[in-house]
Amino acid sequence: MQSRQSLELRQHQQLALTPQLQQSIRFLQLPMHELELEVAQALLDNPLLEREEEYDTVAAETVDAQGPGPEDHWTVLGLSNRASGADDESVRPEAALAETLQDHLRRQLRLTRAGPRDSALVSVLIDELDGNGYLPTPLEEIEACLPPELQVDRDELQAALRLLQSFDPPGVGATSLGDCLGLQLAQRAQSPEHGLAPHVRACAQEIIAHHLALLATGNLTRLRTAIGCDADTLHAAHALLLSLEPRPARNWSMDTADYVNPEVVVRKVGRHWRASINPLVLPRVRVNPVYENLLDKAPGSEAMQAQLQQAHGLIKSVHQRFVTIARVAQAIVDRQAAFFEQGVGALKPLVLRDIALELALHESTISRATRQKYAQTPWGVFELKYFFGSAVATEDGESTSAAAVKALILKLVQDEPARKPLSDNQIAKHLSQQGVVIARRTVAKYREAAGIEPAILRKARAAVQGHDVTKA
Repeated sequence: MQSRQSLELRQHQQLALTPQLQQSIRFLQLPMHELELEVAQALLDNPLLEREEEYDTVAAETVDAQGPGPEDHWTVLGLSNRASGADDESVRPEAALAETLQDHLRRQLRLTRAGPRDSALVSVLIDELDGNGYLPTPLEEIEACLPPELQVDRDELQAALRLLQSFDPPGVGATSLGDCLGLQLAQRAQSPEHGLAPHVRACAQEIIAHHLALLATGNLTRLRTAIGCDADTLHAAHALLLSLEPRPARNWSMDTADYVNPEVVVRKVGRHWRASINPLVLPRVRVNPVYENLLDKAPGSEAMQAQLQQAHGLIKSVHQRFVTIARVAQAIVDRQAAFFEQGVGALKPLVLRDIALELALHESTISRATRQKYAQTPWGVFELKYFFGSAVATEDGESTSAAAVKALILKLVQDEPARKPLSDNQIAKHLSQQGVVIARRTVAKYREAAGIEPAILRKARAAVQGHDVTKA
C-alpha cells in the first residue's frame, strides 16, 4: 500500500479567543467587588484612563473648544454615566475596626496576675481557638509543637487552659460541646443571682456527662427513664440547657459582614416589571480626552498606542458586561413576573437553557451573568441564580419550582400546632391536597434545605417552651 501526498483547500469557521473577547468573558463572570478591583488596577497601570469625575473642568473646556463629544457609552442601558454625580462618591468616614474574640481575651489576660510564661502559653491557646470559641487542637499536639528548649509540660498547659476557660464569654476554650455546656453550668452555679436548684443542676450535669446524644433525639421519655428523675425536674434541666450557648464566639465573629450591592434594580413601571442596572455600581471611567486628542493629532510610540487600545478595550468590556446582565435580568423578570407580584410561592420552573434560547446566547454566558450578581426586588435582594429551579409536577398537569415547594413547606410548619407538629408524611399529604405530589423523602430533603428541624425536635422544643410558660 503506497501513501500519496495531496493538496486540499477547505473552508471552516473557528472562534478565535482574542484578548478582547477573553477580557469580556472574564469581566462577565466577576462579581461586582472584583470588577471594581480590576478597574482600580487598570486606572493605576494605564495613564490614559481616568475616573469621570476627576478632571471635569479640563474635560469641559476641551468639549467647549472642540464641540460635543461622542455618544455616551451607557445610553444603551437607559442610564447616563453622569446620572449619579460626584455626590454619590461622597467621602464616608471609615468604620471602626470591631474587636475580635482574640483581642477581647487578651485584654482580659492583661488584667490577670499571670506571669510572663503563663501569659505566653495562654496566648498560644487563644490563637488556636476556632470560629466557635472551641479549642480543637489537643493539648498533646500543642505541647509537641512548642520548642523543646522551653520545657513546657502538660500541667502548665492544663493550668493555662483553665485560666482561659475562666474568661468571658462563658464556655470559651472548651474542647467539646459537653465541656462547653459544663463550663457554663459551673459558672452559673457560682452566681447567686441564678438560684439553680441542686436537683435541677445535678440532672443537667448528668445529661451533659452521659446523655447529650439521647437529648439530641428529642425523646424526653427515654431520657427521663435513663436518668431516673421526675418529669418536672427533667423539663427544668432541659430548659436550663437550652438557655446555655453552644457557640461561645457567636457574638465575636471574626469575619467582617459582607454587604451586597445589587447590580440590578427591579421596579414596576405601569403594568410591567422592568430590570435596570443600578447606576451606583457603574464604573465611571473614560479615556482622558486631552491625551487622546494629542495621540490622534501626533501618534506617539507603539507603547502609547497599545495603552490607548487597552483603555478602549476595557471600557468596551465593562460596557458589554452590564449590557449582558441587563438583558439576562430582564428575561428572568419577564419569566418570573408572578414572583414579583405574589412572592416566593409563585416561582416558576426555569433553567439556563430557557433564557439562553430566548436571548440567542450560550448557557455558559447565562451562568456567568447570573452567578454572584444580585437584584434588588420588592421582596428583598436575591442572587439572579435564585430564580432558576427544577420543575415539580402538579396534579393539574402544570409544574411549580422547588423554591415554591420549600415556601409551602415552611408555611405549613409555621401554621402547625406547636404540640402536634406535622411529620414529613403529613406534610406530603397536605402538599398533595394543594396539587403538589411529592414523596416523603423529597419533603425531608426540602425541609432540611430550608433549615427546618424534624417533627420530633420541634415537638420537644415546644414542650419545653410551653412548660416554661406554665411555670411562669
